[in-house]
Amino acid sequence: MTDLHVHTFFCDGRDSPEDMVLSAVSKGVKRLGAVVHSYVPFDVMSCVPLEKVEDFVYEISLLKKKYRDEIELYCGIEADLYSQQDLSPFDYSIGSVHYLKQGEKYIAIDDTPEILKDMIDEYYGGDSVACAADYFKTVSLLAEKKPDIIGHFDLIKKFSSLIPIDEDDPKYRAAWMEAADTLLKLKVPFEVNTGGISRGWTSEPYPSKEIAQYILSHGGRLILSSDAHRKEDIAYGFDRFADMTAG
Repeated sequence: MTDLHVHTFFCDGRDSPEDMVLSAVSKGVKRLGAVVHSYVPFDVMSCVPLEKVEDFVYEISLLKKKYRDEIELYCGIEADLYSQQDLSPFDYSIGSVHYLKQGEKYIAIDDTPEILKDMIDEYYGGDSVACAADYFKTVSLLAEKKPDIIGHFDLIKKFSSLIPIDEDDPKYRAAWMEAADTLLKLKVPFEVNTGGISRGWTSEPYPSKEIAQYILSHGGRLILSSDAHRKEDIAYGFDRFADMTAG
C-alpha cells in the first residue's frame, strides 16, 4: 500500500513526521510520502516557512534511515501553481491549485465556505459553475510546472454541500475535460484523494468517479492519496476506493 500525500506539523498538519511514519507502518503502508505545502507569500499560515525547508528535508532523511527496514519514505512537496519555491531538495512534487487570482488578490478556494461564496458572489455574479470553469482553466496551467503527480483535480467541489455546483452543467463538464486533456499529456498520475472525506466535507474523493473514469479511458493513471493532516487519517478510505484506480 502506498500513500504519497501526507502533511506534518512542518506546514498545516498536526503531527510530527515520525508520528506519521509510525502510524503508516501500523496500517501496513509500505511507501509513504511526507510533503509540505510550498511557500506562497500571501498565505504563510498554511505553507512551510522557507527557513524550515532544510529542517524538514533533514528530518525526513533521518527517518528514511531509521525505518528503512519497515517502510520506504519519500520527501515531497505539494507545489502550488503560484509558488516560486525551489523544488530541487525534494524527491517529487504534487502539483495543485488552492487559489484563484482575482486582480492582485489570491483567494483560497478550499479554506472556508464563506471565503469561496464571497468570491463567487463578488467576481462571478453568484455563478458557481463560472467559478469552477475558471478554476479548471487555472488547473490546466499546472502543465507548465511539470509536476510528478496531479493533486486533488476537482478541489473546487470541496464545499459543494453548502455551495452547490451543478456538475451536470455542460460548461462544468467541458471545463474539466479540457483541463484533464491538457494534464493527461504530462503522462503523470492523478490522485484519488480522500482528504475531503476524512475531514467531513465530501462524500466522494477528488476526482469524482466520472472524472476518474475519463482519465483512465484516455490513457491516464490514478493513485490513492489520503492528503492526511493527522496520523489517524493516513490511507483513509483506501479499501473503499481502490477500485477507482483500476476503472
